[in-house]
Amino acid sequence: MVLFSGGQDSATCLAWALDRFRHVETLGFDYGQRHRIELDCRGRLRDGLARLDPAWAGRLGEDHTLALDALGQVSETALTREAAIGYEASGLPNTFVPGRNLVFLTFAAALAYRRGLRHVVGGMCETDYSGYPDCRDDTIKALQVALNLGMERRFVLHTPLMWLDKGQTWRLAETLGGRALVDLIVEASHTCYLGERGTRHPWGYGCGTCPACRLRGDGFSRFTAGAA
Repeated sequence: MVLFSGGQDSATCLAWALDRFRHVETLGFDYGQRHRIELDCRGRLRDGLARLDPAWAGRLGEDHTLALDALGQVSETALTREAAIGYEASGLPNTFVPGRNLVFLTFAAALAYRRGLRHVVGGMCETDYSGYPDCRDDTIKALQVALNLGMERRFVLHTPLMWLDKGQTWRLAETLGGRALVDLIVEASHTCYLGERGTRHPWGYGCGTCPACRLRGDGFSRFTAGAA
């Protein structure tokens, strides 16, 4: 079960899973996010990945979307309301949605339980993570223990991007699916926190100035510089 938002990281994680497991399902969440347009990108990405490799097409299973409106309702953040992106008094970015990854992984495990799946894949990263505490490796490991105890299953939470920066994430995509996968992610995925799709940059679409766009753009520059 791959947590699949429609962004760069989750698209790379889906390719990673398709390269390793014989059956892969995807799960997206609608929680009232400001950049909800990412959900509209998921179908094109899934179709594009299936066309890249016949083996991947045979392994790609059902797609699921869950509505988590309550998460958006309790989250007064710049990702769930119209607000300038900045930092809280705590030092955390105001784009941090408290509990988001904990909720996502818990629902993913619950769905995986019903679907008879054991492996759950997420794009959490402690290298380029904007300081989000629920992206840390220790958080994911602790949650894996809790889920296994609470559901009496042996889930494995995979985070293939945990120790990669964005440049290395682009490189991983190229390793998995060649330049065709990189081009698909550039054209079809969405990362911009503001939900902007009007401007096409070398790394894809977005406002170009929010933290997500800057991370993605800087990583793409490092990736292309390394390939030169």
